[in-house]
Amino acid sequence: MRLTPLVITAASVALVSPAVAHADTPSSTTPAAPRVSVPGGRYEHAVELKFQVERGTTVRYTLDGTTPTRDSRVYSPDNPPQIKQDTNVTAVAFQGNRSSVPVSYGYLIRTHEKPLARFVVMSDVHVGGHAGNDAKYESFFNTIGSVFPDPDAILLNGDMINDNGDGKGPDHKIVSEVFQANLARKGMTDTKVLISNGNHDASLAAIRDGYPKEWFPDSGGGYYEAEVNGLHVLTVNTETYNSSTAQRTWLKERLAAITADPAYVGKPVLVQGHRPTTGTVMDGQQTANPRLAEDLSAFPQAIYFSGHSHLNINDDRSIHQRDFTSVNDGSMSYIEMDHGYQMVTEDGLANRFESPTAQALFVEVYQDRTEIARVNMAADKHDIYTGGKWSASWQPPYASAGTLSGATWTVRLKGSTNQEIKDNFRYTAAARNTVAPTFTARQPLSRVNDDKGGTVLRIAQATDDQMVHHYNVDITDASTGKSVVSSKVFSDYYFMPRPNTLDIPVPGTVEGGRYVARVVAVDAYGNASPAASLTFGK
Repeated sequence: MRLTPLVITAASVALVSPAVAHADTPSSTTPAAPRVSVPGGRYEHAVELKFQVERGTTVRYTLDGTTPTRDSRVYSPDNPPQIKQDTNVTAVAFQGNRSSVPVSYGYLIRTHEKPLARFVVMSDVHVGGHAGNDAKYESFFNTIGSVFPDPDAILLNGDMINDNGDGKGPDHKIVSEVFQANLARKGMTDTKVLISNGNHDASLAAIRDGYPKEWFPDSGGGYYEAEVNGLHVLTVNTETYNSSTAQRTWLKERLAAITADPAYVGKPVLVQGHRPTTGTVMDGQQTANPRLAEDLSAFPQAIYFSGHSHLNINDDRSIHQRDFTSVNDGSMSYIEMDHGYQMVTEDGLANRFESPTAQALFVEVYQDRTEIARVNMAADKHDIYTGGKWSASWQPPYASAGTLSGATWTVRLKGSTNQEIKDNFRYTAAARNTVAPTFTARQPLSRVNDDKGGTVLRIAQATDDQMVHHYNVDITDASTGKSVVSSKVFSDYYFMPRPNTLDIPVPGTVEGGRYVARVVAVDAYGNASPAASLTFGK
Protein backbone atom coordinates (compact mmCIF):
# COMPACT_ATOMS: atom_id res chain seq x y z
CA MET A 1 0.00 0.00 0.00
CA ARG A 2 1.20 3.52 -0.70
CA LEU A 3 0.57 6.66 1.22
CA THR A 4 -1.28 8.86 -1.29
CA PRO A 5 -3.05 6.85 -3.99
CA LEU A 6 -4.48 9.80 -5.88
CA VAL A 7 -1.08 11.07 -7.03
CA ILE A 8 -0.25 7.86 -8.91
CA THR A 9 -1.42 8.06 -12.49
CA ALA A 10 -2.85 5.25 -14.58
CA ALA A 11 0.30 5.27 -16.68
CA SER A 12 2.54 4.68 -13.72
CA VAL A 13 5.10 1.94 -14.18
CA ALA A 14 6.32 1.88 -10.60
CA LEU A 15 5.78 -1.63 -9.34
CA VAL A 16 4.50 -2.37 -5.87
CA SER A 17 5.47 -5.53 -4.08
CA PRO A 18 2.57 -7.65 -2.85
CA ALA A 19 2.07 -7.73 0.90
CA VAL A 20 2.90 -11.38 1.41
CA ALA A 21 5.73 -13.03 3.23
CA HIS A 22 8.27 -14.70 0.95
CA ALA A 23 6.58 -13.31 -2.17
CA ASP A 24 9.66 -11.43 -3.36
CA THR A 25 12.05 -14.26 -2.65
CA PRO A 26 11.92 -16.83 -5.46
CA SER A 27 12.56 -20.38 -4.38
CA SER A 28 12.97 -23.69 -6.15
CA THR A 29 9.40 -24.62 -5.34
CA THR A 30 7.30 -21.46 -5.29
CA PRO A 31 7.42 -18.60 -7.83
CA ALA A 32 7.35 -15.06 -6.47
CA ALA A 33 3.94 -13.45 -6.42
CA PRO A 34 3.24 -10.81 -9.08
CA ARG A 35 3.95 -7.16 -8.39
CA VAL A 36 1.44 -4.56 -9.51
CA SER A 37 2.02 -1.08 -10.93
CA VAL A 38 -0.86 0.70 -9.18
CA PRO A 39 -1.67 -0.40 -5.64
CA GLY A 40 -5.18 -0.86 -4.41
CA GLY A 41 -7.03 2.15 -3.08
CA ARG A 42 -9.51 4.87 -4.00
CA TYR A 43 -9.09 6.60 -7.36
CA GLU A 44 -10.91 9.29 -9.26
CA HIS A 45 -10.05 7.85 -12.66
CA ALA A 46 -9.80 4.50 -14.40
CA VAL A 47 -6.71 2.49 -13.47
CA GLU A 48 -4.50 0.55 -15.86
CA LEU A 49 -2.63 -2.30 -14.21
CA LYS A 50 0.72 -3.76 -15.14
CA PHE A 51 2.12 -6.89 -13.52
CA GLN A 52 5.71 -8.01 -13.22
CA VAL A 53 7.04 -11.42 -12.24
CA GLU A 54 10.32 -13.27 -12.46
CA ARG A 55 11.45 -14.50 -15.86
CA GLY A 56 9.75 -17.67 -17.13
CA THR A 57 6.48 -17.18 -15.30
CA THR A 58 2.99 -16.29 -16.53
CA VAL A 59 0.54 -14.07 -14.67
CA ARG A 60 -3.11 -15.03 -14.63
CA TYR A 61 -5.71 -12.88 -12.92
CA THR A 62 -9.37 -12.59 -11.99
CA LEU A 63 -11.66 -9.61 -11.47
CA ASP A 64 -14.45 -11.30 -9.52
CA GLY A 65 -12.87 -12.20 -6.19
CA THR A 66 -12.07 -15.79 -7.13
CA THR A 67 -8.65 -17.43 -7.09
CA PRO A 68 -6.90 -17.52 -10.49
CA THR A 69 -6.34 -20.93 -12.04
CA ARG A 70 -4.52 -22.06 -15.16
CA ASP A 71 -7.76 -21.38 -17.03
CA SER A 72 -7.99 -17.74 -15.90
CA ARG A 73 -7.18 -14.87 -18.24
CA VAL A 74 -3.49 -14.32 -19.02
CA TYR A 75 -1.91 -10.96 -18.39
CA SER A 76 -0.42 -9.38 -21.50
CA PRO A 77 1.55 -6.10 -21.37
CA ASP A 78 -0.08 -5.23 -24.69
CA ASN A 79 -3.57 -5.58 -23.21
CA PRO A 80 -3.40 -4.68 -19.52
CA PRO A 81 -6.58 -4.77 -17.43
CA GLN A 82 -8.47 -1.48 -17.21
CA ILE A 83 -10.23 -0.98 -13.88
CA LYS A 84 -13.20 1.36 -14.39
CA GLN A 85 -15.43 0.37 -11.47
CA ASP A 86 -15.07 -1.04 -7.96
CA THR A 87 -13.11 -4.27 -8.39
CA ASN A 88 -11.06 -6.85 -6.56
CA VAL A 89 -8.10 -7.97 -8.66
CA THR A 90 -6.30 -11.20 -7.79
CA ALA A 91 -3.15 -12.36 -9.54
CA VAL A 92 -1.08 -15.56 -9.46
CA ALA A 93 2.25 -16.32 -11.12
CA PHE A 94 2.45 -19.74 -12.80
CA GLN A 95 5.67 -21.49 -13.72
CA GLY A 96 5.35 -25.02 -15.05
CA ASN A 97 3.32 -26.98 -12.50
CA ARG A 98 4.11 -24.47 -9.75
CA SER A 99 2.22 -21.34 -8.73
CA SER A 100 2.73 -18.41 -6.41
CA VAL A 101 0.52 -17.44 -3.55
CA PRO A 102 -2.41 -15.33 -4.78
CA VAL A 103 -2.29 -11.59 -4.08
CA SER A 104 -5.37 -9.37 -4.14
CA TYR A 105 -5.95 -5.65 -4.50
CA GLY A 106 -9.15 -3.67 -4.05
CA TYR A 107 -9.95 -0.64 -6.21
CA LEU A 108 -12.66 1.93 -5.47
CA ILE A 109 -13.29 4.06 -8.56
CA ARG A 110 -14.99 7.40 -7.93
CA THR A 111 -15.63 10.63 -9.82
CA HIS A 112 -14.07 14.00 -9.06
CA GLU A 113 -17.12 14.96 -6.97
CA LYS A 114 -15.97 15.88 -3.48
CA PRO A 115 -17.90 14.55 -0.47
CA LEU A 116 -18.96 16.72 2.42
CA ALA A 117 -17.07 14.43 4.79
CA ARG A 118 -15.25 11.11 4.92
CA PHE A 119 -15.49 8.76 7.89
CA VAL A 120 -13.76 5.50 8.75
CA VAL A 121 -16.07 3.44 10.97
CA MET A 122 -14.55 0.59 12.95
CA SER A 123 -15.27 -1.33 16.11
CA ASP A 124 -14.14 -4.13 18.40
CA VAL A 125 -10.45 -3.32 18.34
CA HIS A 126 -9.79 -5.46 21.44
CA VAL A 127 -6.22 -4.27 21.91
CA GLY A 128 -4.41 -5.67 24.93
CA GLY A 129 -0.79 -4.72 24.30
CA HIS A 130 1.73 -3.32 21.86
CA ALA A 131 3.38 -6.62 20.94
CA GLY A 132 0.50 -8.09 18.97
CA ASN A 133 -0.89 -4.82 17.64
CA ASP A 134 1.81 -2.37 16.59
CA ALA A 135 2.65 -4.04 13.28
CA LYS A 136 -0.98 -4.94 12.67
CA TYR A 137 -2.19 -1.37 13.05
CA GLU A 138 0.63 -0.04 10.91
CA SER A 139 -0.77 -2.26 8.16
CA PHE A 140 -4.36 -1.24 8.96
CA PHE A 141 -3.51 2.47 8.79
CA ASN A 142 -1.65 1.93 5.53
CA THR A 143 -4.88 0.51 4.18
CA ILE A 144 -6.88 3.43 5.61
CA GLY A 145 -4.46 5.84 3.94
CA SER A 146 -4.82 4.09 0.59
CA VAL A 147 -8.56 4.77 0.63
CA PHE A 148 -8.79 8.02 2.62
CA PRO A 149 -5.37 9.70 2.88
CA ASP A 150 -6.87 12.29 5.22
CA PRO A 151 -10.20 11.09 6.70
CA ASP A 152 -12.27 13.72 8.44
CA ALA A 153 -13.09 11.41 11.33
CA ILE A 154 -12.65 7.89 12.64
CA LEU A 155 -15.64 6.52 14.53
CA LEU A 156 -14.13 4.05 17.00
CA ASN A 157 -17.26 2.21 17.98
CA GLY A 158 -16.69 0.42 21.26
CA ASP A 159 -14.70 -2.48 22.72
CA MET A 160 -11.34 -0.86 22.21
CA ILE A 161 -9.94 -3.18 24.89
CA ASN A 162 -10.92 -6.59 26.21
CA ASP A 163 -11.85 -6.02 29.83
CA ASN A 164 -14.04 -8.62 31.49
CA GLY A 165 -14.21 -7.05 34.92
CA ASP A 166 -10.56 -7.92 35.42
CA GLY A 167 -8.93 -4.52 35.73
CA LYS A 168 -7.75 -3.92 32.17
CA GLY A 169 -8.96 -0.33 31.99
CA PRO A 170 -5.39 1.02 31.62
CA ASP A 171 -5.19 -0.78 28.26
CA HIS A 172 -7.09 2.18 26.80
CA LYS A 173 -3.82 4.11 27.02
CA ILE A 174 -2.22 1.49 24.78
CA VAL A 175 -4.99 1.92 22.19
CA SER A 176 -4.48 5.67 22.38
CA GLU A 177 -0.74 5.29 21.84
CA VAL A 178 -1.24 2.95 18.88
CA PHE A 179 -3.75 5.23 17.18
CA GLN A 180 -1.90 8.48 17.89
CA ALA A 181 1.35 7.03 16.54
CA ASN A 182 -0.32 5.93 13.31
CA LEU A 183 -2.30 9.13 12.85
CA ALA A 184 0.98 11.04 13.13
CA ARG A 185 2.84 8.61 10.87
CA LYS A 186 0.19 8.94 8.16
CA GLY A 187 -0.08 12.72 8.49
CA MET A 188 -3.74 12.52 9.56
CA THR A 189 -3.28 15.48 11.85
CA ASP A 190 -6.77 16.91 11.30
CA THR A 191 -8.64 13.61 11.66
CA LYS A 192 -11.09 13.57 14.54
CA VAL A 193 -11.49 10.40 16.59
CA LEU A 194 -14.88 9.82 18.22
CA ILE A 195 -15.27 6.91 20.64
CA SER A 196 -18.35 5.09 21.89
CA ASN A 197 -18.47 2.92 25.01
CA GLY A 198 -18.59 -0.87 24.67
CA ASN A 199 -19.21 -3.72 27.05
CA HIS A 200 -15.49 -4.62 27.17
CA ASP A 201 -14.26 -1.07 27.81
CA ALA A 202 -14.09 -1.35 31.63
CA SER A 203 -15.75 1.94 32.57
CA LEU A 204 -16.47 5.43 31.33
CA ALA A 205 -13.80 6.69 33.70
CA ALA A 206 -11.24 4.35 32.11
CA ILE A 207 -12.13 5.67 28.66
CA ARG A 208 -11.87 9.28 29.78
CA ASP A 209 -8.52 8.55 31.41
CA GLY A 210 -7.15 6.76 28.36
CA TYR A 211 -7.72 9.21 25.50
CA PRO A 212 -7.53 12.89 24.64
CA LYS A 213 -10.66 14.67 25.88
CA GLU A 214 -11.79 15.49 22.34
CA TRP A 215 -11.97 11.76 21.50
CA PHE A 216 -14.63 11.13 24.13
CA PRO A 217 -16.21 14.49 25.05
CA ASP A 218 -19.10 13.15 27.10
CA SER A 219 -20.55 15.14 29.96
CA GLY A 220 -20.92 12.22 32.32
CA GLY A 221 -23.23 9.65 30.75
CA GLY A 222 -21.08 8.32 27.93
CA TYR A 223 -23.11 10.04 25.19
CA TYR A 224 -22.36 13.27 23.33
CA GLU A 225 -22.67 15.21 20.07
CA ALA A 226 -19.90 16.18 17.66
CA GLU A 227 -19.78 18.04 14.37
CA VAL A 228 -17.70 16.96 11.38
CA ASN A 229 -17.63 19.34 8.41
CA GLY A 230 -21.11 20.55 9.25
CA LEU A 231 -22.52 17.03 9.75
CA HIS A 232 -23.95 15.97 13.09
CA VAL A 233 -22.57 12.83 14.76
CA LEU A 234 -24.42 11.60 17.84
CA THR A 235 -22.73 8.99 20.02
CA VAL A 236 -24.96 6.96 22.32
CA ASN A 237 -24.01 4.74 25.24
CA THR A 238 -25.75 1.45 24.47
CA GLU A 239 -24.68 -0.01 27.81
CA THR A 240 -27.22 2.20 29.56
CA TYR A 241 -29.57 3.41 26.85
CA ASN A 242 -32.66 1.39 27.71
CA SER A 243 -32.65 2.57 31.32
CA SER A 244 -31.40 6.12 30.80
CA THR A 245 -34.31 8.55 30.54
CA ALA A 246 -31.91 11.48 30.27
CA GLN A 247 -30.06 9.92 27.35
CA ARG A 248 -33.26 9.02 25.52
CA THR A 249 -34.60 12.52 25.94
CA TRP A 250 -31.34 14.04 24.73
CA LEU A 251 -31.22 11.85 21.59
CA LYS A 252 -34.82 12.53 20.58
CA GLU A 253 -34.54 16.26 21.20
CA ARG A 254 -31.31 16.55 19.21
CA LEU A 255 -32.65 14.47 16.31
CA ALA A 256 -35.83 16.54 16.22
CA ALA A 257 -33.92 19.82 16.20
CA ILE A 258 -31.39 18.74 13.58
CA THR A 259 -33.91 17.26 11.15
CA ALA A 260 -36.19 20.31 11.50
CA ASP A 261 -33.43 22.60 10.22
CA PRO A 262 -34.25 23.51 6.56
CA ALA A 263 -30.53 23.80 5.82
CA TYR A 264 -30.02 20.15 6.80
CA VAL A 265 -32.58 18.62 4.42
CA GLY A 266 -31.25 15.56 2.60
CA LYS A 267 -28.27 15.13 4.92
CA PRO A 268 -27.94 12.17 7.28
CA VAL A 269 -27.57 12.33 11.02
CA LEU A 270 -24.87 9.80 11.87
CA VAL A 271 -25.48 7.92 15.10
CA GLN A 272 -22.98 5.49 16.57
CA GLY A 273 -23.40 3.09 19.45
CA HIS A 274 -21.70 -0.14 20.32
CA ARG A 275 -24.58 -2.64 20.29
CA PRO A 276 -26.90 -3.18 17.30
CA THR A 277 -30.48 -2.31 18.02
CA THR A 278 -33.39 -4.72 18.00
CA GLY A 279 -34.85 -6.17 14.80
CA THR A 280 -32.41 -4.60 12.36
CA VAL A 281 -29.06 -5.82 11.00
CA MET A 282 -28.52 -9.55 10.41
CA ASP A 283 -32.13 -10.20 11.37
CA GLY A 284 -31.58 -8.82 14.85
CA GLN A 285 -28.83 -11.22 15.93
CA GLN A 286 -26.93 -10.15 19.05
CA THR A 287 -28.97 -6.95 19.25
CA ALA A 288 -30.26 -5.05 22.27
CA ASN A 289 -31.83 -1.76 23.30
CA PRO A 290 -35.33 -1.97 21.83
CA ARG A 291 -35.95 1.56 23.08
CA LEU A 292 -33.18 2.82 20.83
CA ALA A 293 -34.97 1.31 17.83
CA GLU A 294 -38.19 2.89 19.08
CA ASP A 295 -36.59 6.31 19.46
CA LEU A 296 -34.81 6.24 16.08
CA SER A 297 -37.97 5.09 14.27
CA ALA A 298 -39.28 8.65 14.01
CA PHE A 299 -36.14 9.80 12.18
CA PRO A 300 -35.49 8.16 8.79
CA GLN A 301 -32.58 10.58 8.35
CA ALA A 302 -30.63 8.63 11.00
CA ILE A 303 -27.91 6.19 9.95
CA TYR A 304 -27.00 4.08 12.97
CA PHE A 305 -23.57 2.38 12.98
CA SER A 306 -22.96 -0.41 15.50
CA GLY A 307 -20.39 -3.06 16.40
CA HIS A 308 -20.40 -5.62 19.23
CA SER A 309 -21.68 -8.60 17.26
CA HIS A 310 -18.51 -8.92 15.11
CA LEU A 311 -20.95 -9.98 12.38
CA ASN A 312 -19.23 -9.63 9.04
CA ILE A 313 -19.95 -6.90 6.51
CA ASN A 314 -19.70 -9.23 3.50
CA ASP A 315 -23.29 -10.21 4.17
CA ASP A 316 -25.85 -7.74 2.78
CA ARG A 317 -27.99 -8.33 5.83
CA SER A 318 -25.47 -6.07 7.59
CA ILE A 319 -27.43 -3.10 6.29
CA HIS A 320 -31.10 -2.75 7.20
CA GLN A 321 -33.74 -0.14 6.51
CA ARG A 322 -37.28 0.14 7.78
CA ASP A 323 -37.81 3.30 9.81
CA PHE A 324 -34.14 4.32 9.72
CA THR A 325 -30.87 2.86 8.44
CA SER A 326 -28.80 0.44 10.54
CA VAL A 327 -25.33 -0.73 9.53
CA ASN A 328 -22.96 -3.29 11.05
CA ASP A 329 -19.33 -2.15 11.41
CA GLY A 330 -17.80 -5.63 11.24
CA SER A 331 -14.78 -5.94 13.54
CA MET A 332 -11.11 -5.01 13.60
CA SER A 333 -10.10 -8.14 15.55
CA TYR A 334 -12.06 -11.06 14.09
CA ILE A 335 -15.44 -11.47 12.44
CA GLU A 336 -18.34 -13.79 13.07
CA MET A 337 -20.99 -15.37 10.91
CA ASP A 338 -24.49 -16.45 11.87
CA HIS A 339 -24.57 -19.65 13.91
CA GLY A 340 -25.83 -23.07 12.83
CA TYR A 341 -23.26 -23.75 10.12
CA GLN A 342 -19.93 -25.53 9.80
CA MET A 343 -16.58 -24.64 8.26
CA VAL A 344 -14.07 -26.75 6.41
CA THR A 345 -10.91 -26.77 8.53
CA GLU A 346 -7.68 -28.78 8.54
CA ASP A 347 -9.38 -31.07 11.04
CA GLY A 348 -12.45 -31.57 8.87
CA LEU A 349 -15.88 -30.02 9.31
CA ALA A 350 -16.06 -27.99 12.51
CA ASN A 351 -18.78 -26.02 14.27
CA ARG A 352 -17.02 -22.75 13.57
CA PHE A 353 -18.53 -19.30 13.06
CA GLU A 354 -15.46 -17.06 13.41
CA SER A 355 -12.71 -15.98 11.04
CA PRO A 356 -9.50 -13.98 11.73
CA THR A 357 -10.64 -11.30 9.29
CA ALA A 358 -10.53 -7.57 10.06
CA GLN A 359 -12.97 -5.18 8.37
CA ALA A 360 -14.05 -1.53 8.46
CA LEU A 361 -16.44 0.83 6.69
CA PHE A 362 -15.36 3.81 4.60
CA VAL A 363 -18.20 6.31 4.52
CA GLU A 364 -18.49 9.27 2.16
CA VAL A 365 -21.35 11.70 2.74
CA TYR A 366 -22.39 13.70 -0.33
CA GLN A 367 -25.09 16.32 -0.64
CA ASP A 368 -27.63 13.82 -2.00
CA ARG A 369 -26.39 10.42 -0.76
CA THR A 370 -24.14 8.51 1.62
CA GLU A 371 -21.82 5.87 0.14
CA ILE A 372 -20.63 3.10 2.47
CA ALA A 373 -17.70 1.08 1.14
CA ARG A 374 -16.85 -2.24 2.78
CA VAL A 375 -13.11 -2.89 3.07
CA ASN A 376 -11.01 -5.74 4.42
CA MET A 377 -8.05 -4.80 6.57
CA ALA A 378 -7.00 -8.46 6.36
CA ALA A 379 -8.90 -11.41 4.87
CA ASP A 380 -6.23 -14.03 4.18
CA LYS A 381 -7.43 -17.61 4.51
CA HIS A 382 -6.65 -18.88 8.01
CA ASP A 383 -8.51 -20.89 10.59
CA ILE A 384 -9.35 -19.11 13.84
CA TYR A 385 -7.57 -21.92 15.68
CA THR A 386 -4.00 -23.16 15.27
CA GLY A 387 -3.16 -26.48 16.86
CA GLY A 388 -6.43 -26.30 18.75
CA LYS A 389 -5.60 -22.91 20.27
CA TRP A 390 -7.34 -19.59 19.60
CA SER A 391 -5.21 -17.63 17.11
CA ALA A 392 -7.27 -14.70 15.85
CA SER A 393 -4.47 -12.13 15.86
CA TRP A 394 -2.74 -12.98 12.59
CA GLN A 395 0.16 -10.66 11.88
CA PRO A 396 1.08 -8.84 8.66
CA PRO A 397 1.99 -8.85 5.88
CA TYR A 398 -1.50 -9.51 4.47
CA ALA A 399 -2.06 -10.56 0.86
CA SER A 400 -5.60 -9.19 1.01
CA ALA A 401 -5.20 -5.78 2.69
CA GLY A 402 -7.53 -3.21 1.18
CA THR A 403 -9.72 -5.62 -0.73
CA LEU A 404 -13.45 -5.05 -0.94
CA SER A 405 -15.76 -7.25 1.11
CA GLY A 406 -18.83 -6.36 -0.93
CA ALA A 407 -20.38 -3.76 -3.19
CA THR A 408 -20.73 -0.20 -1.88
CA TRP A 409 -24.04 0.53 -0.16
CA THR A 410 -25.68 3.82 -1.17
CA VAL A 411 -28.20 5.48 1.16
CA ARG A 412 -30.38 8.24 -0.29
CA LEU A 413 -32.77 10.35 1.76
CA LYS A 414 -35.26 11.21 -0.97
CA GLY A 415 -38.57 12.80 -0.04
CA SER A 416 -40.09 15.86 1.60
CA THR A 417 -41.73 13.91 4.43
CA ASN A 418 -40.56 11.14 6.73
CA GLN A 419 -42.87 8.66 5.04
CA GLU A 420 -41.60 9.59 1.57
CA ILE A 421 -38.03 9.06 2.74
CA LYS A 422 -38.95 5.63 4.10
CA ASP A 423 -40.83 4.73 0.92
CA ASN A 424 -37.61 5.30 -1.04
CA PHE A 425 -35.45 3.05 1.14
CA ARG A 426 -33.78 0.30 -0.91
CA TYR A 427 -32.40 -2.05 1.77
CA THR A 428 -35.73 -3.14 3.19
CA ALA A 429 -37.04 -6.64 3.84
CA ALA A 430 -39.48 -6.29 0.95
CA ALA A 431 -36.72 -5.33 -1.48
CA ARG A 432 -34.30 -8.07 -0.53
CA ASN A 433 -32.55 -10.16 -3.13
CA THR A 434 -34.47 -13.07 -4.72
CA VAL A 435 -31.83 -14.36 -7.17
CA ALA A 436 -30.64 -17.90 -6.44
CA PRO A 437 -27.05 -19.11 -6.81
CA THR A 438 -26.06 -21.13 -9.87
CA PHE A 439 -23.57 -23.95 -10.39
CA THR A 440 -21.62 -23.01 -13.51
CA ALA A 441 -19.12 -25.88 -13.68
CA ARG A 442 -20.04 -28.74 -16.00
CA GLN A 443 -19.43 -31.18 -13.14
CA PRO A 444 -19.88 -29.26 -9.86
CA LEU A 445 -19.15 -32.31 -7.70
CA SER A 446 -16.26 -34.74 -7.82
CA ARG A 447 -14.76 -37.38 -5.57
CA VAL A 448 -11.07 -36.93 -4.67
CA ASN A 449 -8.62 -38.24 -2.08
CA ASP A 450 -7.05 -36.08 0.58
CA ASP A 451 -3.34 -36.26 1.40
CA LYS A 452 -4.02 -39.11 3.81
CA GLY A 453 -5.97 -41.17 1.31
CA GLY A 454 -9.36 -40.27 2.76
CA THR A 455 -12.45 -39.66 0.65
CA VAL A 456 -13.38 -36.06 -0.06
CA LEU A 457 -16.33 -34.53 -1.91
CA ARG A 458 -15.03 -31.55 -3.89
CA ILE A 459 -17.55 -28.78 -4.64
CA ALA A 460 -16.80 -26.38 -7.50
CA GLN A 461 -18.20 -23.20 -5.99
CA ALA A 462 -21.42 -21.78 -7.37
CA THR A 463 -21.88 -18.13 -8.34
CA ASP A 464 -24.39 -15.57 -7.12
CA ASP A 465 -25.21 -11.92 -7.80
CA GLN A 466 -24.25 -11.12 -4.19
CA MET A 467 -22.57 -14.11 -2.56
CA VAL A 468 -23.04 -17.79 -1.89
CA HIS A 469 -23.50 -18.03 1.86
CA HIS A 470 -23.38 -21.81 2.38
CA TYR A 471 -24.03 -25.25 0.90
CA ASN A 472 -26.50 -27.82 2.10
CA VAL A 473 -24.45 -31.01 1.84
CA ASP A 474 -26.08 -34.44 2.20
CA ILE A 475 -24.20 -37.67 1.56
CA THR A 476 -25.81 -41.07 2.10
CA ASP A 477 -24.72 -44.69 1.86
CA ALA A 478 -26.60 -45.95 -1.20
CA SER A 479 -26.87 -49.50 0.12
CA THR A 480 -28.21 -48.68 3.58
CA GLY A 481 -29.71 -45.20 3.16
CA LYS A 482 -27.73 -44.11 6.20
CA SER A 483 -26.61 -40.50 6.33
CA VAL A 484 -22.83 -40.11 6.19
CA VAL A 485 -22.67 -36.29 6.03
CA SER A 486 -25.51 -33.85 6.63
CA SER A 487 -24.31 -30.31 7.09
CA LYS A 488 -24.71 -26.68 6.17
CA VAL A 489 -21.18 -25.62 5.18
CA PHE A 490 -20.01 -22.02 4.83
CA SER A 491 -18.71 -21.13 1.38
CA ASP A 492 -15.57 -19.33 2.68
CA TYR A 493 -17.08 -16.06 1.38
CA TYR A 494 -15.24 -14.07 4.08
CA PHE A 495 -11.80 -14.80 2.59
CA MET A 496 -10.13 -12.90 -0.26
CA PRO A 497 -9.67 -14.41 -2.70
CA ARG A 498 -12.49 -16.89 -2.28
CA PRO A 499 -11.33 -20.49 -2.83
CA ASN A 500 -12.67 -21.98 -6.06
CA THR A 501 -13.48 -25.31 -4.46
CA LEU A 502 -14.55 -26.65 -1.09
CA ASP A 503 -13.39 -30.09 0.01
CA ILE A 504 -15.90 -31.84 2.27
CA PRO A 505 -14.42 -34.85 4.13
CA VAL A 506 -16.55 -37.98 3.87
CA PRO A 507 -15.63 -40.01 6.97
CA GLY A 508 -16.30 -43.68 7.39
CA THR A 509 -16.42 -44.64 3.73
CA VAL A 510 -15.51 -48.27 3.03
CA GLU A 511 -13.84 -49.94 0.08
CA GLY A 512 -16.47 -51.07 -2.37
CA GLY A 513 -19.14 -48.81 -0.89
CA ARG A 514 -21.45 -46.69 -2.99
CA TYR A 515 -22.49 -43.19 -1.95
CA VAL A 516 -24.83 -40.50 -3.18
CA ALA A 517 -24.06 -36.80 -2.66
CA ARG A 518 -26.55 -33.99 -3.05
CA VAL A 519 -25.46 -30.35 -2.72
CA VAL A 520 -27.52 -27.14 -2.85
CA ALA A 521 -25.96 -23.65 -2.93
CA VAL A 522 -27.79 -21.06 -0.80
CA ASP A 523 -27.36 -17.29 -0.52
CA ALA A 524 -27.79 -15.15 2.61
CA TYR A 525 -31.54 -14.79 2.02
CA GLY A 526 -32.25 -18.48 1.57
CA ASN A 527 -32.45 -18.42 -2.23
CA ALA A 528 -31.37 -21.91 -3.26
CA SER A 529 -29.90 -23.40 -6.43
CA PRO A 530 -31.08 -26.63 -8.04
CA ALA A 531 -29.32 -29.55 -6.43
CA ALA A 532 -26.07 -30.92 -7.84
CA SER A 533 -25.72 -34.69 -7.44
CA LEU A 534 -22.95 -37.26 -7.65
CA THR A 535 -22.84 -41.00 -7.11
CA PHE A 536 -19.38 -42.33 -6.32
CA GLY A 537 -17.83 -45.62 -5.27
CA LYS A 538 -18.58 -49.02 -6.73
